[in-house]
Amino acid sequence: MSFSFKDMNPAENYILNQSEPYKGILIFLQTFIENTIPEVNLKFKYRIPFYYIDGRPFCYLNKSKDYVDLGFWMAAYLKDNTEYMTKAGRKVMQSLRYRSFEEIDTAILEAVLKEAYNLKDKKFYK
Repeated sequence: MSFSFKDMNPAENYILNQSEPYKGILIFLQTFIENTIPEVNLKFKYRIPFYYIDGRPFCYLNKSKDYVDLGFWMAAYLKDNTEYMTKAGRKVMQSLRYRSFEEIDTAILEAVLKEAYNLKDKKFYK
């Protein structure tokens, strides 16, 4: 049996096709998310890797010009650690933004993921 990148999940292809350091950041975030919230299901929606839980959007990974965003679908409800997040001109969505591995604080990342998980059944808007 031969293996081809074409056989991979399109979301994983998106991650693997990024340049460094963004590819490494994305791989780290993917692994961290999947280990912290095992119920997530990685899909490729809106042309980016998007995590779902029980068929509902949870969070997404997006490589932009010079950073990686970990965006949260239920961001309107997040209360803790919001000082580490950016809205970047968006009305509802918020994200943790990383330009390097050194910027990733795993304690904050874990706390935000767990808080978002506890809000997973909320509606998009308040």
